[in-house]
Amino acid sequence: METIPGHLYDYPKYYDLIFGSDWAAEFRFLRQCFEKYSKRPVKRVFEPACGTGRLLVQFAKAGYEVAGNDLNEKAIEYCNARLERHGFKPTAFVGDMAAFTVKKKYDAAFNLINTFRHLPSEATAEAHLKCVAESLNKGGIYLLGLHLIPKAPQQCTSETWSASRGPLSVVSNLWSIGLDQKKRVERIGVTYDVTTPTKKFRIEDETAFRTYSALQMFDLLATEPRLRLVETFDFRHDIDWPIEITANTEDVIYLLQKV
Repeated sequence: METIPGHLYDYPKYYDLIFGSDWAAEFRFLRQCFEKYSKRPVKRVFEPACGTGRLLVQFAKAGYEVAGNDLNEKAIEYCNARLERHGFKPTAFVGDMAAFTVKKKYDAAFNLINTFRHLPSEATAEAHLKCVAESLNKGGIYLLGLHLIPKAPQQCTSETWSASRGPLSVVSNLWSIGLDQKKRVERIGVTYDVTTPTKKFRIEDETAFRTYSALQMFDLLATEPRLRLVETFDFRHDIDWPIEITANTEDVIYLLQKV
C-alpha cells in the first residue's frame, strides 16, 4: 500500500467520513445542556476549530444561527460548501481559536473533540478562553471536551475507527507515540487507510498535543474568571450522569458559563 505523508486535516472528505456521521449523541447532549444550563435562550452558536462543520450543519438544520472558525482553509471550504448545500449561509471562516473576535456575541459555544490540546502553550490556552469569554453573551455557556493525562497509566493509548460511503472506505488509527509530562507534550501518530474503486493508499501524519492533568486544567480555567465552571461530564454525553473529576480522570467535558 502506498503511503502518502501529509496533514490529515488537509483531507476533509476522509476526515468527515470517519467523524461526520458520529454526531447524534453530541448534538442531543449539547441541546440538553443549552436548555438546562444556559441562562438565556440559545439561538446563536459558535464552534472554535469547527473543522468540517459536522455539528454546525446539524444546528443550522435545527434553526440555530451558526458560525465557526478553523486554521485549515480546506476544512473551512468543506464546511461552507456543506452549509450552502443545505441552503445556509457560509458562515465559517479561517481563524485561530486563540485569536479571534466576533461582530455579534453568541449564546453558546462548543469544542468537544480534543482540538483544544493543539494549542501549544499556556499563553495560547489562556488566550483561547479569553476569546470565548468575549464572544459569549452573559449567561451563555461553553462546552470544552478533552483527554486529561491521569496520574495512573493511561487506559486508552490507541483508537481505531472505520467508515464507508458507497465505494469509499476509510480506516483511521490513532496512537500515542510518546508522552513527556515535563515538557507537557504528547506525540500522536495517525493514519488513514483509504480504499477507492481504483486504488488503496495510506495517509500518515504525526501531531503534538499539549498535556493537562486534572489540576493543571482547573488552574487554567481559573485564569478566566468570566467563565464559571458549572458542571463536568465525560464522553458518554449523558446529561443525567455528571462526573466528579479525580487525579485519574481521562475524558472530560467542562461546562462553563459566562458570568
